[in-house]
Amino acid sequence: MTTNLQLTELRSILTFTVKLARTAGTLMLEGSQAIQSTLDIDSKVNSIDLVTEYDIAVENLVMNEIKREYPNFKFIGEESYSSGTRPELTDEPTFCVDPIDGTTNFVHGFPYICISLGVIYQKRPVLGVIYNPFLNHLYTAIEGQGSYLTRGSGQPMKLPLASPKPLPALSKALIAVEWGSARDVQAISARSNSFLRLTGDPTDGVSGGRMAHSLRSLGSAALNLAVVAQGAFDLYWDIGCWAWDVCAGVVIVQEAGGVVTGSHAVLAAADPSIDPFKVTPEILTGRKYLAVRRLPDTPQETGREAQLRIAREFYGTVEDIQAK
Repeated sequence: MTTNLQLTELRSILTFTVKLARTAGTLMLEGSQAIQSTLDIDSKVNSIDLVTEYDIAVENLVMNEIKREYPNFKFIGEESYSSGTRPELTDEPTFCVDPIDGTTNFVHGFPYICISLGVIYQKRPVLGVIYNPFLNHLYTAIEGQGSYLTRGSGQPMKLPLASPKPLPALSKALIAVEWGSARDVQAISARSNSFLRLTGDPTDGVSGGRMAHSLRSLGSAALNLAVVAQGAFDLYWDIGCWAWDVCAGVVIVQEAGGVVTGSHAVLAAADPSIDPFKVTPEILTGRKYLAVRRLPDTPQETGREAQLRIAREFYGTVEDIQAK
């Protein structure tokens, strides 16, 4: 029987999840210290092995606490998925977890690393918690209740942090992108060509160049989404992520007035009854994501129309890439 998640229960789940994220964050900090100590040239410990060890340790901590508190909830996690446990997405309440998002950053000590904890209900993300223990930044959201950022021991601040400004074109945008894990010639060339067109000057030989303000890469899908919700990134595009990378971030973006869509094909669908910004199970698990921050209504267009315009301009600029 499907549990009917009421708002009061979602708030209780959020309280539990925030506490769990902070507990996991302590373990992540411990792991980071252990990994940095392996940088000693005399160390015989492999830092990559330590990352895997702490990835598994954090996921086990999270999974055990969830089982204790919510034994009827399903669980989807990066490490358990990699080891062969691959539950189907159902209508049942499901925790969707990336124990350490930003593992390359974890190795190098670059402090954009987080735990991402999402809850899926009736096949859609309804709750999200993203916690970066290195900066002590906590992002939270419940469907229909807004999204928030808490820095340190301060009070939660509603997202976006400032009144949203219009975005007339990609030429005014700060865009988050990632290189991805696929490093074959085809994948790298496609991304490189896309990045060239996004930033290149069309008057200086770059065909289709959009002259975007710049590209940024935090190395964490969850944090890229969180910063879109915050309003500091205008867009975030990635191919190759998994549901656990984006589940929590999707809720946080949407509750901040932003939108998330899937591949080129989703946006190009001819059926006008299809909402390209409705995160269906196919989009959530489709491994292709584009997020656009909240945009204001103007005399020329609504914020939603502006988001759709920008998304279409973006997908008219970049190449589609096979997720690997």
